[in-house]
Amino acid sequence: MRKALIVGIDHYDHISPLSGCVNDAYAVKSALERHADGTVNFANPRMMIGAGEDTPVKKAKLKEAARELFSGDADIALFYFAGHGYIEDTGGFICGSDCETGDDGFSLHELMTMASQSRARNKVVILDSCHSGIAGDRAGGQAVAEVKEGMTVLTASTADQYAKEVDGGGAGVFTTLFVDALEGAAANLVGEVTPGSIYAHIDQSLGPWAQRPVFKTNVKTFVSLRKAEPPIPLADLQAIAKHFPYPGYQFPLDPSYEPERSQEQKNDARIPAPEPANTAVFSVLQRYVKVNLVRPVDAPHMWHAAMQSKSCKLTVLGEHYRNLVESGLI
Repeated sequence: MRKALIVGIDHYDHISPLSGCVNDAYAVKSALERHADGTVNFANPRMMIGAGEDTPVKKAKLKEAARELFSGDADIALFYFAGHGYIEDTGGFICGSDCETGDDGFSLHELMTMASQSRARNKVVILDSCHSGIAGDRAGGQAVAEVKEGMTVLTASTADQYAKEVDGGGAGVFTTLFVDALEGAAANLVGEVTPGSIYAHIDQSLGPWAQRPVFKTNVKTFVSLRKAEPPIPLADLQAIAKHFPYPGYQFPLDPSYEPERSQEQKNDARIPAPEPANTAVFSVLQRYVKVNLVRPVDAPHMWHAAMQSKSCKLTVLGEHYRNLVESGLI
């Protein structure tokens, strides 16, 4: 069972309103509900939406919902928050609609305590709010982490930074990249999207002067948050150990593998004609090249490697996946 609590608050009774948090929450819900193939991922995620004064998300209700999220023994309990954040010398807070000063918000220490005491096998906390990077650290600058085993924290910014919106408003920079990652930008070759790959995608997508995401984790293995469309068919990936039967193997090529050629080359009797069986294999090899599993040897492109009767070989990444296939792990 996978549980998710998704919170987006634009309306605040006493502090300045926001404009993109509700949109962000709905975008996260849409991305998390189902895998790319349409199967259920997080079934019926609970939404708390503070869009206006008639639908406030008050601190007490937010805290109660978080406590309910982390109760039980789910496979994953995921908490997502987009809204105002606040920090002082006693720690960090996320703000409900009724907050007046910020330090009357939902304490991040309390949130982390709920997560750390949860029986859920994986606890994931995602915060798109200002100063959210303090989550998981003790107040007062003490070098004592609160990220217990099975917990992962991903935040939009460091403790001293503000979380920004996309130009024009309507969505947060962090959540826009987060959703992009879930939808496939951070997927591995079998389509799995993990918190670690999401962080890497967000971090690499931000410029050196932009807000910096923060990633804290204490897990033995990364959990997949969503199954995206894999960039290469599984059958192709599983065939890699057949085409490259041992580490360091170089696959020999010749013109019969390449279906494309000029009219002059077609008329040259010295150049073998394309063979359907070979061109089918070459098509798979080309797909390997596109995902950085294979590279031509002593040739700029695979076309040249084939027409010049050279070869291709696995990249370091390709050797890794060949080993996974050979070991029966894919």
